[in-house]
Amino acid sequence: MTAPFTLIDDNPLFIVVNKAPNINFHTEQGVLGIVELVKAQLNYQQLYPVHRLDKMTSGLLIFAKTASVAAQFGVLFSERLIEKYYLAVSDKKPKKKQGLIKGDMSKGRNGSYLLLKTTQNPAVTQFFSFSLGSGQRIFVLKPHTGKTHQLRVAMKSLGAPINGDPRYYPNNQQTIGQLHAWCLRFTLAGKDYHYQTSPSWLFDNLSIDAWCGGNQPWSFDWPTL
Repeated sequence: MTAPFTLIDDNPLFIVVNKAPNINFHTEQGVLGIVELVKAQLNYQQLYPVHRLDKMTSGLLIFAKTASVAAQFGVLFSERLIEKYYLAVSDKKPKKKQGLIKGDMSKGRNGSYLLLKTTQNPAVTQFFSFSLGSGQRIFVLKPHTGKTHQLRVAMKSLGAPINGDPRYYPNNQQTIGQLHAWCLRFTLAGKDYHYQTSPSWLFDNLSIDAWCGGNQPWSFDWPTL
């Protein structure tokens, strides 16, 4: 059985873990979510999650150790001072291979979200993509907003829903959602932090360097906002 998370960093201010896919964020119906699992396994009475990931999404999560540090992270997120980069894989051909996805999001009756053409309070995502061969394509996603299901809806709007997404690509054969919080970069209390971790589902032991040339995601020539 795959461990629900691996510890990436444990410093005086916060903890960073790499969450496994298919783990709930909060405890539901008696099944412990990632918040309680981290507290229990690392023996912390209290931790403060400063952002969240969907159940299907793997990758980097931060937990502040005090309410004051959590508040500092809250300011960083609200002012968009934390750089976030995600990886996603789709077996569908996208409408475009790189660019900007921008639009308001509306919740449908079945709980899914739709990307609209209006931009009153839009979700904003930049992206690049690279061919993996065999009909698979990997995407580097840089969200500038934090809307619910933002990246999953953005990918569907491109015509390339994420492999293993039970809501937006229900007929796909993958049992693990191939969306991963890949990289976080920020400055807290005058110190720079950078975390990066590869997804466990990256098949055939493919090196990420093979398709991004060894470049860090913030050094890409990102499309204009």
